[in-house]
Amino acid sequence: MSKLKIIKKKHSGRDASGSVTVRHQGGEHKRFLRIIDFKRDKIGITGKVVAFEYDPNRTCDVALIQYADGEKRYILKPEGLNLGDAIVSAKEGEPEVGSSFPLEVLPIGTVIHNIELHPGRGGVLARSAGTAAVIQAREGNFVHLKLPSGEVRKVLSLGFATVGQLGNIDWKNEVVGKAGRSRHRGIRPTVRGVAQNPRSHPHGGGEGRSGIGMSTPKTYAGRPAVGKTRKKHKYSNKYILQRRKK
Repeated sequence: MSKLKIIKKKHSGRDASGSVTVRHQGGEHKRFLRIIDFKRDKIGITGKVVAFEYDPNRTCDVALIQYADGEKRYILKPEGLNLGDAIVSAKEGEPEVGSSFPLEVLPIGTVIHNIELHPGRGGVLARSAGTAAVIQAREGNFVHLKLPSGEVRKVLSLGFATVGQLGNIDWKNEVVGKAGRSRHRGIRPTVRGVAQNPRSHPHGGGEGRSGIGMSTPKTYAGRPAVGKTRKKHKYSNKYILQRRKK
């Protein structure tokens, strides 16, 4: 049986050379990474919910599953899943909360999460607390899903998804409360460029409350901070039926 937890490595926003590539990171509390079973590939083996746990690395809680063959795995905890409940991953069956099935066998209107975009690679859609997608229609080898963002897109019907809406719905209403709590999470302060000195930021310096003093705003490294800063890349939206932004 593989490990269920490993110690999370601390990189503090630095790359292999030790340079800061992501600012405002560092100094977080020691954490364990829970290895989550996003693939749900124990087909036909019934599992029993034996515990619920808080996971500091994600917004929703996790459930510990004990399978009939003795193996234990973590899954994301959906709303309505209780201790002692039985769940299963199968090619067909009754769509009960926490169980995982291919999209092609789930009825239209089913609320789902942890959805595979590429069959066999594991769920990538609707994995955050309180999120869920809804099956709206079928079209050939695809199903139409309404995602939490409001986007409607086509997804291959052979991919697996888990039934139910993820729990901890009120996580967005939680108040951090103090700066120290952000520091425990590894989030360092964000300081405006105009409040810094000129050696630390292009916007820095000046007497009193001064503007940026240049035609274009810059990042701390001197690169343009407005306008199109990304390279063009090939992008296909043939699977998107309705954009999240109207």
